[in-house]
Amino acid sequence: MAVVCRWMVLVAALMLTTFAASSPAEAAKRPSKPGLTILISLDGFRPDYLDRGNTPTLSALAADGARGAMRPSFPSLTYPNHYTLVTGKRPDHHGMVNNTLEDEAIPGDSFSMSNHKAVGDGRWWDQAKPIWVSAEQQGVHAGILFWPGSEARIDGVRPSRWKVFDMKVSSNDRVDTLLSWIDAKTPRLGFATLYFDRTDTEGHHYGPDSPEVNAAAAEVDAAIGRLVAGLKARGLYRATNLVVVADHGMAPQPLSGLVEVSTLVDPAKVKFVSTGSIVGVRALPGFEAEVAAAMLKAHPHLTCWEKGKIPARFGYGTNPRVPPIVCLADLGWYFVTASALKKRLEEHPRDGGAHGYDPFDPAMRAVFVAHGPAFRRGVVLPVFDNVDVYPLLTRLIGVKGDKGDGSLGPVKAALR
Repeated sequence: MAVVCRWMVLVAALMLTTFAASSPAEAAKRPSKPGLTILISLDGFRPDYLDRGNTPTLSALAADGARGAMRPSFPSLTYPNHYTLVTGKRPDHHGMVNNTLEDEAIPGDSFSMSNHKAVGDGRWWDQAKPIWVSAEQQGVHAGILFWPGSEARIDGVRPSRWKVFDMKVSSNDRVDTLLSWIDAKTPRLGFATLYFDRTDTEGHHYGPDSPEVNAAAAEVDAAIGRLVAGLKARGLYRATNLVVVADHGMAPQPLSGLVEVSTLVDPAKVKFVSTGSIVGVRALPGFEAEVAAAMLKAHPHLTCWEKGKIPARFGYGTNPRVPPIVCLADLGWYFVTASALKKRLEEHPRDGGAHGYDPFDPAMRAVFVAHGPAFRRGVVLPVFDNVDVYPLLTRLIGVKGDKGDGSLGPVKAALR
């Protein structure tokens, strides 16, 4: 009998211990499965656009969350920096070293944003693994809408949901597409992206201080308001972390700042791998010394380097895809081919805007806003590098990311 009594006491004690551990107070302390994280890109959206009175939704999210200004990676162009944001690596390390590039390992082809075949070819992207691939490999489903790289199979993986980029799809329709993916529930998304190009497009056409840019900012703000309303209607808003970023800023670029590249070197002796604010030059065989002498001398409004001598602060020049000579234009200057100049004068014969300039120039800074259960309220972060967004995302999504060039430290103050 004494043995039976002791056994009953032990069972009762175990039941009480189990009940205590399962009490509501204890359960609330347990880490819950991360909710949805949505990364939103507003291409070419400068931090100061938030202060123009055209963005009530974004301004409210910033006031109730965190905001800051990001320094883009070099070069401050669209594809390089979008891929930096989702890999945590600078362009020199993830391989997307420009919007246009060549690779001896991919002979007979070149990469550009308009080359749809190349955009969907994983060989151009596989020097780094974007966060949606890591998420999928670790059981977190991703819906990636129009983010550079999402159209390719990388490391053998595609996101659970994605679409081929179509610039004609309206801002509201992009939001509705994402909401439809969320409604599908199978697979349940843990990470998603949205991409809006309106502010960049109008910034190029009319300049960053134009009424057209203000209208574009208001349009994308309304689309984000539509997303917020959709999340609220579905009971998901309080459990969703929103991270709003841009790839770069925008600077005024007057017509008087357009220069033909033929004034720099004989175009019959070189291949211009890239033009614009970043000029990449590869000499044709037999003209290497002549082209180097022409390009590396002093030029008005343009500084050129051999790829191994680019200033260290840019973190650029070791990747095989970087052309032998790289030139950076002064702010507001833009170096183009004769055909590109003719097209510009025909289609947009007015002052406009451009980016790709020194990422340390304030005009190149990109917006950052973060809101949701993971973030503190009313935080304003000092300027930080955009490579620091990736470790923040891995933290929010709950996946182990690859080693990158950034750290959580500069953005940690925004987290609860």
